[in-house]
Amino acid sequence: MRWQYLPVLMLLLALLAAPGAAQGVKYLYGSPPDLSATISGTNQFAPGAETQLGGVIISNSGLNTHKMVGSTIVTPDDQPNTAKLVTVTLKSSDAPFTVKTDPQFVRDIAGGGAANAVFNVKVADSAEPGTYTLPLEVTYTYLQDAEDYGDVLRYNYQKKTLTLPLTVQVTPDLQVEVLDIRSESLNVGTEGYVYMTLKNVGHDTASKAIAMVTRSGASPLIPPTDGNAYIGTFEPGETVDVKFKVSVANTAEPQSYPLDVAVTYEDYEGKTVTSRPTTIGLPVGGKIAFEVVSPPSTLYLGQKSILEVVYKNSGAATVYNAQARISAVDPPFTSNDDTAFLGDLAPGETATARFEVNVDGAGTAKEYGIDSEIRYRDNLDNSKISDTMKVRVALEQRQGTLFTNPVFLIAVLAVIIGAGYYIFVYRKKQR
Repeated sequence: MRWQYLPVLMLLLALLAAPGAAQGVKYLYGSPPDLSATISGTNQFAPGAETQLGGVIISNSGLNTHKMVGSTIVTPDDQPNTAKLVTVTLKSSDAPFTVKTDPQFVRDIAGGGAANAVFNVKVADSAEPGTYTLPLEVTYTYLQDAEDYGDVLRYNYQKKTLTLPLTVQVTPDLQVEVLDIRSESLNVGTEGYVYMTLKNVGHDTASKAIAMVTRSGASPLIPPTDGNAYIGTFEPGETVDVKFKVSVANTAEPQSYPLDVAVTYEDYEGKTVTSRPTTIGLPVGGKIAFEVVSPPSTLYLGQKSILEVVYKNSGAATVYNAQARISAVDPPFTSNDDTAFLGDLAPGETATARFEVNVDGAGTAKEYGIDSEIRYRDNLDNSKISDTMKVRVALEQRQGTLFTNPVFLIAVLAVIIGAGYYIFVYRKKQR
């Protein structure tokens, strides 16, 4: 045993021998707080990721190696290996990270203890794959020594700031850039096609890549459930052309709406992942619509007539194989021929439909509205039916004339019969 420890041991034995004495503790030897930092969980992040770096664990491995116990010793409130009032600040330095959390107070960290801090970070979209160091600046106060003045202790604290390294990794990934966009037949209430040129601007070679479009929030652009396009191997810097079918809700307006584009693939570790979605804007044309542009037609009670109706394509897209149909109301209308072929109609074009209509003679002379609709095919050959339109028809009682007067017709018939009889008798006498 080293001779310099003998006075200390003698003093400790004397204190322990004093019965009933209150025991105080004073640390003779120890180290100031010895802090280190680690990341709990993964330290790997993809470019463009916005996530929590949590938790960052600050550990204190400082030790107290010798202490003195005695009835005349006043125990200090703090130990020399305790880091007090710890504040941590995460910085990015030259790493492609943006720290979005302000400096934060954690708590006192005793020797052998640890504290946790959480930071929100954003990895730059252009971050190169590799290993980076994020500096964690830790500021704390510790008890350097305590001066004993009998019943009074005077504490001498020191403030210290040190920088602890946190190692993080940026992993390679696939990033999608849309170079070109073209839409076809994308109108309100219809389906259309979207053509895109996609480029892999990331650093990972994607295997079994599948491009897909998904609805962006509450956008009226709605892809089908199988709205995918297989790409295969997608190298960094490579471009591919893809095609998707998209439907537009009837509630949309003629304007641009968002649509999300992403790629699902197997990454460099063989895991199936999905790239961050890229949002594009697609213009939507107006709704396909029709209107009756002919003036009200006049039909007569008790007669069979031809009803002519002129329809106009007042929408924003061409329709194909259009057929007009009327719903004749019985009474006073009946029809055995309620469908008429209109053909293809470009926006603004008109076509005339002719329907054979029977009008009941017991009907009321007034103006009627006959329901009419048009069945057509859009540019994707989908069968559609237009909104219902009203065909205005005025029913009138035809005024009597000389040739429609029954008395006149009977008289004419009598004259004809009499003339025929006279000619017959005259020719018989001539024989």
